[in-house]
Amino acid sequence: GLPTRRFLVFTRYDMRALASTRLFVLFFALSFAAPLVGAVLIYLHFNPLGLKVLEAGLNDLLPINGDFFLRFLIIQTTLGSLLTALVGPGLIAPDLANNALPLYLSRPIRKRDYIAGKLLVLIGMMSVLTWVPIMLLFALQSALQGWGWFAGNLRIAVGIMCCSALWIAVVSLLTLAISAWVRWRPIATLSVFGYFFVSSAMGAMVNEALDTEWGSVLIAVKLMRFLWSDFFGVPPLADALPAVVSVTALAVTSAVFLAMLVRRVRAFEVVRS
Repeated sequence: GLPTRRFLVFTRYDMRALASTRLFVLFFALSFAAPLVGAVLIYLHFNPLGLKVLEAGLNDLLPINGDFFLRFLIIQTTLGSLLTALVGPGLIAPDLANNALPLYLSRPIRKRDYIAGKLLVLIGMMSVLTWVPIMLLFALQSALQGWGWFAGNLRIAVGIMCCSALWIAVVSLLTLAISAWVRWRPIATLSVFGYFFVSSAMGAMVNEALDTEWGSVLIAVKLMRFLWSDFFGVPPLADALPAVVSVTALAVTSAVFLAMLVRRVRAFEVVRS
């Protein structure tokens, strides 16, 4: 019923506001250039005439394997993360700055409706930029190559979905948590990028000081690289942690950001005298 879909009001309003921003629309549209190139490369593997026109051979093209899909996933993930870092801080910070949360939450809208509505904006945006186009590339290759290729490379499809889902959760929750705690949008945006630099530095310091690899649990980007190696069949890093450790660390990181977000979103403002 309607009460279960109240969170979509926030999603619809924010998406409409983003769609009215020309710079956002331009960036979003240009973000699909890489998947289009990937689709052309896949098609050329099955079109000798096209290769002849380009005066190229199959050896000149990227082989269609795990590394191929990972390259394009990294490009799309980077673009999606950048766009989220730019857009996300504007989703909650203005409501806090204008003291709008008490008004929203005094209505028949719960805290989880508000958070879910804001979160869905980033999840939807990053999904369209990351796993959706890469899975379409996978489907195109499967359709052209046949069932045998699909069955033999199903692990790649699982990797595209699982790795994207984990990264979307981390980046979306991080961005909204910072948006909730840092009211000034430019500082909030810088804080999102700053988190990755600071956590990477801390993890590297722990590894160096204790001569261990476990400091990498603090480095979200490195944890994703470990998982990419497992799913896409690319050479693993020398200090790679087990996949279950990487997944657990990313899940815990997401849970911490969610707790920060839930704590900050409330129907009243605490005034300290």
